Amino acid sequence: QVNLVESGGGLVQPGGSLRLSCKASGNIFSIYSMYWYRQAPEKQRELVASITRYDFANYTEDVKARFTISRDNAKKMVYLQMNSLKPEDTAVYYCKADISTLSTSLTEYWGQGTQVTVSS
Repeated sequence: QVNLVESGGGLVQPGGSLRLSCKASGNIFSIYSMYWYRQAPEKQRELVASITRYDFANYTEDVKARFTISRDNAKKMVYLQMNSLKPEDTAVYYCKADISTLSTSLTEYWGQGTQVTVSS
């Protein structure tokens, strides 16, 4: 059993910052790539950022200069530092991780999501 739990969402004014966190727990053998997705109302879920186990990061173009993804392998956590937030960043943000356990091969796991609202 593996769980991902996000935290850190909330309401912030345009231009503000938030830091999202996601913690993996359970019978984990290894965590490979970790991801942040978001889904705005009536829109498809989209990939925001990803990071490999060796800290190679990728971003979608419209967040590249504003967001930073990082991870702490010892704590089994991934973070998303979001700066210069815009109203169009408003969405539910989801954490995903590729994880193997002692009894399963590589499997995708998702968190339950955390709401980020950017509004004045």
